[in-house]
Amino acid sequence: QLQLVESGGGLVQPGGSLRLSCAVSGFTLDYYAIGWFRQVPGKEREGVSCISGSGRTTYYTSSVEGRFTISRDNQNTVYLQMNSLKPEDTAVYYCARDRNAYCSGIRGVDYWGNGALVTVSS
Repeated sequence: QLQLVESGGGLVQPGGSLRLSCAVSGFTLDYYAIGWFRQVPGKEREGVSCISGSGRTTYYTSSVEGRFTISRDNQNTVYLQMNSLKPEDTAVYYCARDRNAYCSGIRGVDYWGNGALVTVSS
């Protein structure tokens, strides 16, 4: 059964760090890019970061560049390390499978996880 399951969300103070995990099953990471997206109520879901199926190419939206790092292990998990968190990073974070091995944005997504809430507040 194809699944993506996020974990690692929670409450953190501004300037703090969190690491999100996306455990996948039912497919092999080597053949699909995985993206992280986030959404706040009343706004469209936006792309945050993406890693290609080969793991050699990564992308970041400008607002998280230098603070967030996407990575993957050799098995079935993709990570999003989030440092220097800001209140504006508060959102539900989703990992998603791209139907392509390269990152093609939200239009390329064919499967979504259920999301993990990240709250940055003092």
